[in-house]
Amino acid sequence: METPKASGPIFTEDRRTNLYYLNELYANIARYVSSMMRDQYRIDLPITSGIWGGTYLIAHPDGTSKRRIWRYYCIVNLAPHKSLDDKANLERLIGVYSHAIKEAFQPEGLDLDIKMWGGRLPYTNKVRPNITMHMEDASDTVRWIRPIIVWNTATWEQSIIYDTLRLIKELKQSLDYNTGPTLTDPQQIKYLLQDIIILYKTLEQAHAEDFVEHAHALIADMTQAFLQGLSEPDAIRDWYQKVYDHMVIYGYEQTMQGPYQQHGLDVTKPEQWPTEKINFVPDSLQEKLIPPIQNIFATFRENLNHAPKR
Repeated sequence: METPKASGPIFTEDRRTNLYYLNELYANIARYVSSMMRDQYRIDLPITSGIWGGTYLIAHPDGTSKRRIWRYYCIVNLAPHKSLDDKANLERLIGVYSHAIKEAFQPEGLDLDIKMWGGRLPYTNKVRPNITMHMEDASDTVRWIRPIIVWNTATWEQSIIYDTLRLIKELKQSLDYNTGPTLTDPQQIKYLLQDIIILYKTLEQAHAEDFVEHAHALIADMTQAFLQGLSEPDAIRDWYQKVYDHMVIYGYEQTMQGPYQQHGLDVTKPEQWPTEKINFVPDSLQEKLIPPIQNIFATFRENLNHAPKR
């Protein structure tokens, strides 16, 4: 089977990322790995994959990132399979997947090597936690590619929405109104602020109107600060304080609570849900949140199709 590739170049001449092609490549790698596991090991594993992180939410109209991206993350949605309870078979999967990623990105100039796998992400299902691979790039085109394996096959869009539950709980530890802002390192705070923006934009169409009125201006201004090169430690800490004072993380939690509560699920305790509810997204949320994501990538594709040929 031919090595997976995207329909266009991942990198621009100035090494920014085309997020449409990157997302396409992740999806193609997943299909390739699924086929290889079936052909080589007779293990039938439906797999889907796509970008983790919302850089596509503030990209140029053709999908090109507005700033250079150094850390690549992707979500890998994997059907549970009895054979993977055997560590040897899980190691085979990781070997096939890491090799496929290495080969797929080699034409883009990356020199990837797997450094570790099996790390468990916090606030994921206690029985089947998310696990990670970590691949570093010797060419220094990017720092790393880090796939996040989530159990239960779902569309990429569904998995992105489901993962907001984990991310909300993770960020809440640093924004808990009872303890105050706890982070002090500006770089760590920047990562948190980026995630706050991503969460707002990912969930925007499901937010209550009064929360949009409360939070929209803050998020818009903070996004502009990032695009203008937010780097001063004092300014970063000021934004952190504003995010804390606005209690936006609680607004995100409320956005998700109602739809999940109708199914008897507490969004503050996703790690305790039944394993069959991993990657579950209520229809009411899918109807509001999936079309905007799909429309972004449809617009990228349309603009790429009409771009002048070089």
